[in-house]
Amino acid sequence: MSTTLFRNADCIATFDDVGTVHHGGDLLVRDGCIEAVGAPEPIERVDELVDASGMILIPGLVNTHHHFFQTLTRNLPAGQDAELFNWLVAHYPIWARLDPEAVFVSTQVAAAELLLSGCTTAADHTYVWPNGARLDDQIAAVREIGIRFHGSRGSMSVGQSAGGLPPESMVEDEGAILEDCQRVIERFHDAGSHAMVRVVLAPCSPFSVSRELMRETARLARHYRVHMHTHLAETRDEHDYCRDLFGCTPVEYAEELGWTGRDVWFAHMVHPSAAEVTRLGGAGCGVAHCPSSNMRLGSGVAPIRHLHAAGMRVGLGVDGSASNDSSNLLNETRQMMLLQRVHGGAAAMSATSALWFATRGGASVLGRDDIGVLAPGKAADVVGIRTDSLAMAGGAVHDPLAALIFCMPPRVDLTMVGGRMRVRDGRLVDVDVEGLVTRHNRIAARLTMQ
Repeated sequence: MSTTLFRNADCIATFDDVGTVHHGGDLLVRDGCIEAVGAPEPIERVDELVDASGMILIPGLVNTHHHFFQTLTRNLPAGQDAELFNWLVAHYPIWARLDPEAVFVSTQVAAAELLLSGCTTAADHTYVWPNGARLDDQIAAVREIGIRFHGSRGSMSVGQSAGGLPPESMVEDEGAILEDCQRVIERFHDAGSHAMVRVVLAPCSPFSVSRELMRETARLARHYRVHMHTHLAETRDEHDYCRDLFGCTPVEYAEELGWTGRDVWFAHMVHPSAAEVTRLGGAGCGVAHCPSSNMRLGSGVAPIRHLHAAGMRVGLGVDGSASNDSSNLLNETRQMMLLQRVHGGAAAMSATSALWFATRGGASVLGRDDIGVLAPGKAADVVGIRTDSLAMAGGAVHDPLAALIFCMPPRVDLTMVGGRMRVRDGRLVDVDVEGLVTRHNRIAARLTMQ
């Protein structure tokens, strides 16, 4: 049995059901699980004692939407000033050159960045699998890095010849997609409490695959009781495209295909109608809010407060690393708060509420009740941020928890995932960062110079 004791933290924000905040106290972890918070009983032996004085402890942040492979095409000149559809067209030819090594290395880069920003659980949406790349490559990568992972077996099957956006080299046969979906669920999905790997079925969007594949994906997911994910209602162009092609809105199309319920979450949801918000909320759907990407691509502002009030489960996503171009979930939490204030006023969202969406909210979107909170029995996903840093100077004196969002330190000081320390003193543990970046940049250059 392994135990870690965080001793004398200045502040422990639990994000439990009553919002308990301990102003001073300890946190005890045993065998990857939180055993006690606040004032644990004395124990005879501790394997690791962490001096948490001068530190705020919070639950690990939960990232509900990302595209890890896109770290390789950050800041692509052809996409710097493009809206979504043109941005995709600029990137597709490069993504068609991905291979297993590219998927593995880009996954490690994105996961490493996320850990440094306090993210302990990440849902990734990879929907291109060219040249032999498989979800297996991502799972091998995250197991080395040590982040909790919801990996998507994404898909695209409708190419340009059938009226879709992607070139034919990017699409797959639908029978092969469904066969591989079943394979990865049976091989990798862990439905148990504190699971480190879960599998999600995730067509890229309802208009990049056929009606039949959307329906069959839902049938397969529900047979195996895994979650479903896709992009929806991201841009006005998407709304017009669906109207022209299907005679309905993107949300109406998803509803027609059986893509609603508590086992479904959507990325973005920037442009739903008021009636659609009510229906999606009533169905208990989830949404991954991606403020930086929505601003970067000029997509609009998602009505997050209305979505949540209607009953939708709301979490945060950094989105693709080529439409953000970062993997910093703590920064995304700040962007969420600020963007809601643009339309709703200074009281539209508090820093504490934003952190709730980044922890408890994200856990709910992913269908988990074992993460996103510091409480006995929950997974030991713990983040620590020092209050005596330059970035927090002054702010932490007045309100240390809110200072994480208003002042926003550039990186966290400590990240534990499942009882395993992954960031210590602001540095990744057991990761050759220099070597990883060198390898990643070599692949990025190879992809874009072909």
